[in-house]
Amino acid sequence: MAKRRLKRQLNLAQVVMLGTAGAIAAELFVITGHAAGIAGPATVLAILVAALMTLSVALNYCELATTFPETGGAMTYVREAFGNGLLSYVVGSFDCLSSTFYSALSAVGFAYSLRVFIPGLPLVPTALATVAFFTLLNLLGVDAVGNVQILLGGILLLFLGTYIVGGLFSPAGFRREVFLSGGGFFVEQGLAANLGRILRTVALIYTAFVGFEVIADDAEEVANPNRTIPRGILLSLGTITVFYTLVILVALGTVPWRELTGSETALTDTAARSLPGWGVPMMAAAGVIASLTTVNTAMLSATREAFTLSRDGAWPRALSKMGRFRTPFVAVLAVGTVIALVAAIGVVDFLSYISSSGYLFVLIWASLALPRLRRLHPELARPFKAPLFPLTAYAAAGGAALIIASTDWRALLFGAGLLGVLAILYYARGPVERFLETRVAARQEARDRILIAVANPVTARKLAHLATMLARAGEDTSICVLKVMATQSDLQPELRDRLVGRLARRSDALLRSIADEALAKNVPLFTRMLSAPTVAEGVLRAMEPNVKLLLMGWPGPLEGSSLSQNPVKVVLQRAKSHTAVFLDRQLGAVKRILVPVGGGPHSRLAIRLAYELAEEEDAEMTALTCFCEDCDGEELENRMGLLRETVEDVLGTVPDRIVTRLSHCATVTSGVLEETTRQDYDLLVVGASEEWADPEALFGRVDDELACRVPCSVLMVRRYEAAVMSWIRRQAKSVASREP
Repeated sequence: MAKRRLKRQLNLAQVVMLGTAGAIAAELFVITGHAAGIAGPATVLAILVAALMTLSVALNYCELATTFPETGGAMTYVREAFGNGLLSYVVGSFDCLSSTFYSALSAVGFAYSLRVFIPGLPLVPTALATVAFFTLLNLLGVDAVGNVQILLGGILLLFLGTYIVGGLFSPAGFRREVFLSGGGFFVEQGLAANLGRILRTVALIYTAFVGFEVIADDAEEVANPNRTIPRGILLSLGTITVFYTLVILVALGTVPWRELTGSETALTDTAARSLPGWGVPMMAAAGVIASLTTVNTAMLSATREAFTLSRDGAWPRALSKMGRFRTPFVAVLAVGTVIALVAAIGVVDFLSYISSSGYLFVLIWASLALPRLRRLHPELARPFKAPLFPLTAYAAAGGAALIIASTDWRALLFGAGLLGVLAILYYARGPVERFLETRVAARQEARDRILIAVANPVTARKLAHLATMLARAGEDTSICVLKVMATQSDLQPELRDRLVGRLARRSDALLRSIADEALAKNVPLFTRMLSAPTVAEGVLRAMEPNVKLLLMGWPGPLEGSSLSQNPVKVVLQRAKSHTAVFLDRQLGAVKRILVPVGGGPHSRLAIRLAYELAEEEDAEMTALTCFCEDCDGEELENRMGLLRETVEDVLGTVPDRIVTRLSHCATVTSGVLEETTRQDYDLLVVGASEEWADPEALFGRVDDELACRVPCSVLMVRRYEAAVMSWIRRQAKSVASREP
């Protein structure tokens, strides 16, 4: 099935700032002093070594992300190289969880940083408000995420640039003798000792370079990916390298490195000397903004990774649902909720170990995917080819392995534990899903009756024919044919009993006239009669928990003033079960069924019932989506993907007997009518619109008009849902329809 894709809208400026400002995290302000304590002035060299090592990763990602310009990043590459199995599941899950935890860590870091300006600020509420803001931003779309990143990143780079320029040219700023105050560029005398210090420093700062991973994670939303992605990745890495090198150079040349050793406020300490008065608050503000940019990019990565895991079937399918404007809103809400919970319960320090070790694990397998893909699929178009291949791939994997070897043992332990948990979840997923399906099926066995409310024998036979086909599609489903006698409430008991007895004799005759087909197909069928003040009241009294579908005949002319009192309309509005109304136009053998699909719960029920009928009658079913807006090729592909995704959500797959079609038309009504003239159909199955509660329409104005104008028989269906849920869904749909 063609995947429904996100919309390409990120431009080069947004991509570069996502990769750049997302990498310059608050850690830069913290680790500078720790790095200086390890390598002294040679920290500058360690920065360049780390940048060179990261360049191999960047070149690999340039090739991989342009070869597979879709969401998921490392998981996508591992899946294509090693198959859609345990490894891709673990890599994708690790990557998503690492980004999620890192976003939570940054949100809490933002709250701590903001305390510099607002002492006593409550940490958890501030972190939660931050998560809520960026969750909303992601719901608005990736373009909003990119624009906010340009704003925040621009301010961050301006502050850092001011720090660099002020430090280099201020009389109290950078001085060569201060930079070399320890007696030279290297701390130790021997080559091996100095090399060891540099490598330890590289291990400390290595992950601070790879902010460009977000570009690969969200490649599906990058406009002109063949050019934008390589430029964005390489420009991001280059910008980061220049800023990191100059920031460290200014810091170590303003204050002797021994004084900065172990300091977690190295940049503000040096700004106090080079830019007295306003340098400290400026750098403190830069630290606050750096925390926000990392929340933004980490959440973007996590949501797109969760979306991809879901779309590939590794995580629950609901996470891959997209809104009208192609935003993965379910994944955004789910990831935002997890980030908020992690930030609220105070385990970010613990989970930061998983974040760092998880990223390196992912990096190794993404790098190893490149040579395997070159070998397995030499025919693939590669808009960008990594130079010096395969050196770049193995250098990236080897570098990540070396960094892991020098990682804190707690990070390794937690990472190994998480790997074990993910492996257990992967292998337990199948049995758990089968157990849940069994439980759901067991609970649904009680809802095994189709109730037919009839007014005359001719209608009863047609409804029984439909009900028999639907009953055979389910297990242990019976049919109850209901006849209601409307009696006056003040009628004498003796007279009521005589009328009920007469009705019972008529019911027996009705049963004999319609039971042959059901009995021939081994479907239990029985009749029931009852008296009530009104027909509608009698039908509603007959509704029992085991009724899974109420089937009624067409109510006649749809006149607005009288329709609201029609028994069919009254039952439709009040029945607590799925409800269908059948309009017969001499339905015979069913060979072609048409289902207009709008994506709502009612059209989903229409898909289910239509497919059951098609299976029983060996018929062809057409799922049709009508749209009125002009669309380009990408949008047409998205609409077809959404249509097939909707069918698959309902049926679990898109069966061969189902044809999916799009129709560009002036109105939905005209689109469906044009389809019925293009090809003969025996039955139209249509779900109710949101107007079904309107007292002047049966199922909605469009549905009612279709029923009156199409040349074939019509089955109109309304899915039952609790009133509160129905109201919430209608309000959400109303808000979504106003989304710009």
